[in-house]
Amino acid sequence: MSSYITNTSEQRKEMLTACGISSIDELFTCIPEDVRPQSFNLPKGKSELEVQSYFEQIANRNYANLTTFIGGGIYDHFIPAAVNALTARSEFYTAYTPYQPELAQGTLQAIYEYQSEICRLTDMEISNASLYDGGTALFEACQMALAAKSKKNRIVVDGGVNPIYRTMLGTYTANLNINLHEIPVSHGQADRQKIFSALDDNTAAVIVQNPNFFGVMDDHSDIVEHCHEKGILVIQSVYPIAMSVLKTPGEIGVDIVTGEGQSLGLPLSFGGPYLGFMATTKKLLRKMPGRIVGRTVDKDGKECFVLTVQAREQHIRREKATSNICSNEALCALRAHVYMSLLGPQGLRDVAKLCQAKTNYAKERLNAIPGVEVMESSPTFNEFVVKLPIDAMHLVNKLIEKDMAPGLPLGRFYPGMENYLLVAVTEKRTKYEIGILSESIEAVLQQETI
Repeated sequence: MSSYITNTSEQRKEMLTACGISSIDELFTCIPEDVRPQSFNLPKGKSELEVQSYFEQIANRNYANLTTFIGGGIYDHFIPAAVNALTARSEFYTAYTPYQPELAQGTLQAIYEYQSEICRLTDMEISNASLYDGGTALFEACQMALAAKSKKNRIVVDGGVNPIYRTMLGTYTANLNINLHEIPVSHGQADRQKIFSALDDNTAAVIVQNPNFFGVMDDHSDIVEHCHEKGILVIQSVYPIAMSVLKTPGEIGVDIVTGEGQSLGLPLSFGGPYLGFMATTKKLLRKMPGRIVGRTVDKDGKECFVLTVQAREQHIRREKATSNICSNEALCALRAHVYMSLLGPQGLRDVAKLCQAKTNYAKERLNAIPGVEVMESSPTFNEFVVKLPIDAMHLVNKLIEKDMAPGLPLGRFYPGMENYLLVAVTEKRTKYEIGILSESIEAVLQQETI
């Protein structure tokens, strides 16, 4: 916990004297009297012990240490202890923006290695030094596509794309001259016919996701080929762990790939901070937002690392900047780098295969419960949808009380799907935990039918 700092009366006087004023009120004389707050309605001050106790009481109201089967873009993967040990070093977590390469070679090299790993994972040519999160990375990919196809303003979005991401896209583009066209959701693989019929001469890009929000795996090669024939770019949002066993974006010819990097060594921290990763082809390099670290040699021939292709608003005219992103989530990207380095290609494949194997076991157990139906329209990675005979939110509330989060109620995002639950299984979930999940769901359903 950070130190609880108070200022004594003598210290306040000393600071006021240094400022050349006699009272705190004088600090606000530039603000007209009639617009100043009359009262801040603040309670009396508390001691350090009282403040600590108060916040602990608030924190204890949260459900912690849950056995979680929640997914939907954020996953409970195992994080090796070395990730925390290395990234908690002060050289990393206190490092500032690496604008001075002569002072930031360690940070720059770490980011460069992260970029290289993202390129290998996605089989793409160029990666940036990370973005805020998966949703904003997807929006930035839209901006890239529109900049590359400057005379077009239409983006076609498949309904299987994460609804949180689609909401973010709607928010970011609400006041821009961008025509977002959403394809009706398909609970299986992307509906090719609907996507192709939505394309026109004004379409700059198509957005798809693999695996999609329902956990369904899909080979988008035919979509990429069809779009490229019409001069349309393809943006693919991906789950990085799945990329170790599925066809990569680069393999099928995707133009821009984005995703949420949380599963690469970041914990479930109430939604962040996380990182969005992005990779693309060399021809779109000049349209890519954020920072890019390059490797070169100095005047003495020694290897060194620098920020390159600096097309951010701090470096060029604002109207020519590719993005106004002012942070690269470097510490989060460092965690992803350490995680990927520790596991290596085979380790990532092992994690992915464990996820798939345990997911198949969970499907078997849940499908055996009377009244529960596992939706098996398409092959899935580590998430799947189950249909319940009761409201999914009601089930979740019942099991949360037993320290278990059974999944994500789909009625929150899709009207009419109140009885559907999205279940995610990672390598952390044991057969015992999956068995407890199955038995707990069955017990709740039995109580509801009595």
